[in-house]
Amino acid sequence: MIKRTIGKTLEESFSILTGITDADQLESFRQEYSKEADIYMNANTILFPDTLPTLTHLKNRESVSDHFNQYRFRILSFLRNHMPDDWFDIIIGGEDVTHHKPDPEGLLLAIDRLKACPEEVLYIGDSTVDAGTAAAAGVSFTGVTSGMTTAQEFQAYPYDRIISTLGQLISVPEDKSGCPL
Repeated sequence: MIKRTIGKTLEESFSILTGITDADQLESFRQEYSKEADIYMNANTILFPDTLPTLTHLKNRESVSDHFNQYRFRILSFLRNHMPDDWFDIIIGGEDVTHHKPDPEGLLLAIDRLKACPEEVLYIGDSTVDAGTAAAAGVSFTGVTSGMTTAQEFQAYPYDRIISTLGQLISVPEDKSGCPL
C-alpha cells in the first residue's frame, strides 16, 4: 500500500492508505504529518552514493532543475546540508503549482524558467508518477529503479532508458559504430 503512495501528494497518500476521502480530515492528517516531517524527514534522508557525482557531471554540461511535490523550505533545508550552495538552477516546490505531479504544471514551469523547450529536456525519476509527469509534458524520460518502481512498471510509459542506479545515466552505451547513443 505504501508503495502506491510514492510521488503522490500527502492528501492522496493518506486517502490511499486509509480510504478516507473527506478533504477536511485529509488536510488535518497533512498538517499533523508536516509537523513530524519537519523534525524527522531531512534528518533521516540521505543521498545515494552516486547522486552527487552524477548530478555534478550533468551540471557541468547542462542546466539542472528539480521538481518536487514537497514544499520548497524542506527542499532547501535538505540541499543546504547535502549540496553546494545555489547548486540547482531552478527548484519548483509544491507551493509553486496548483496541480501536482503527474500533472505537468511544475515541469512545464521549470522548462519555461530555464527558457528551454520540451525537446531539450530529460526528466529523470524513480516513480510511475514521474514517468506520467514526463509523458504529460512531452519530454524524454529515464526511469531509475533504485527506488520502489520496477523496470516492468516503467515500461508502461514512454521512456528513453531504464537504469538501476543514477550513476548509469552518465555511462552511455555505445552502438555498433562506436558512437555514443
